[in-house]
Amino acid sequence: MSADLGTGRASVGAVLDVAWTAGEFTATEVMAATSLTRSTAIDAIDTLVAVDVLRELPNARAAGSYRSGRPARRFALSPELGVVIGMDAGDTHLAVTVTTAVPDAQLDRTLAHRRIDLDPAHSAVERRRTILDALHRALGEAGVSRDQILAICVGVAAPVDRDGISPPHPQGFWERTNPGLAEALREWAPVVEIKNDAQLAAIAEGSTGAAIGCRDYVALLASERFGGGVVVDGHVLHGAHGGVGEGVVFDHIIGVGSAFGLRYALQDQVRAAVEGGEIDRAGAIGRIVENGRVDPRLVLTLASSGDADAQLVTERVGATVARIVGVLGSMYDPARVIVCGAVAESVEPVLAAARRLLPEELHLPAPELIASALGAEVVTIGAVATARRAARERAVPQLAERRLRALR
Repeated sequence: MSADLGTGRASVGAVLDVAWTAGEFTATEVMAATSLTRSTAIDAIDTLVAVDVLRELPNARAAGSYRSGRPARRFALSPELGVVIGMDAGDTHLAVTVTTAVPDAQLDRTLAHRRIDLDPAHSAVERRRTILDALHRALGEAGVSRDQILAICVGVAAPVDRDGISPPHPQGFWERTNPGLAEALREWAPVVEIKNDAQLAAIAEGSTGAAIGCRDYVALLASERFGGGVVVDGHVLHGAHGGVGEGVVFDHIIGVGSAFGLRYALQDQVRAAVEGGEIDRAGAIGRIVENGRVDPRLVLTLASSGDADAQLVTERVGATVARIVGVLGSMYDPARVIVCGAVAESVEPVLAAARRLLPEELHLPAPELIASALGAEVVTIGAVATARRAARERAVPQLAERRLRALR
């Protein structure tokens, strides 16, 4: 970044860059990380302290860790800088996380987290109202006001262009899952970003999950609907309308036939096998169907424990996953495909079956197929990471510039 923040001095932006990654730092450490002289580094640091973007810490002698000589001045980003908000607005759920913007380990903490169910039958207006209400409640729980928000990022189950707008859907699904959120949230924060949920899952996996250090991978959201966040050569792919990795393609793939995710695939295979007489209604799986509701996690748990009927189901769903990963592998040539979402914690029996079949599905070397460890919050984690980046690159420099102008 290294913006001059309206001061005409790139040194101010350079110091701010160092501050975001260093935690506590000294002028000497700024010099080592940049090309600044000592006097220039100190002047830039003092400028940022004056506008409350940086704070000066107690020196090492006062902290009891310095024994001789003159202790170096130490600095860090101000803990009062503000907060960021990450949201996962799925088809049937909403998660809101309010957290500190400062990435320092001691200050990086969640102030509030709310997760509620959404009614997929709600209109766009009702859905927008519910999302804003949940955001209000999360801020109240966190004890922060709207003027403390630096950036908001929301993940939605729809393609999203660079202005936060989703294209029209034949049945209105995308307009409902992204009910004008860019406009609704525009006055809430200096930076508001609306993103496709699978792309945020990919960001989460690359920053804190199974894709750290990997430059070519796909984060496959798989619980409710299939959708892929695609990273090639270290870049998250987007497309003209934000539609890279959109799951509607699977409606047209023989052996998949639907963009609905593993939850529904497991339910459909269980019912088909019971109704076709392949699974005894008196067995554990058969009794699940007789009780009316097929719990996918129970099916996966039974498969892991060796239940033959459950393993029959997971083998068939594994074939579906192999076909999906084969398509993704042929299109994007990833080194790794990470299955994400709430189902990931118990999906190993399906993935084991898929791995055996995957080499037959593509001519390229098969990607590594693994389950995410980030659970149901993977999209929220990616949203928080994206909001923090927006705060670092845009909101905080804007804030510092405003404060600097006020001092002149």
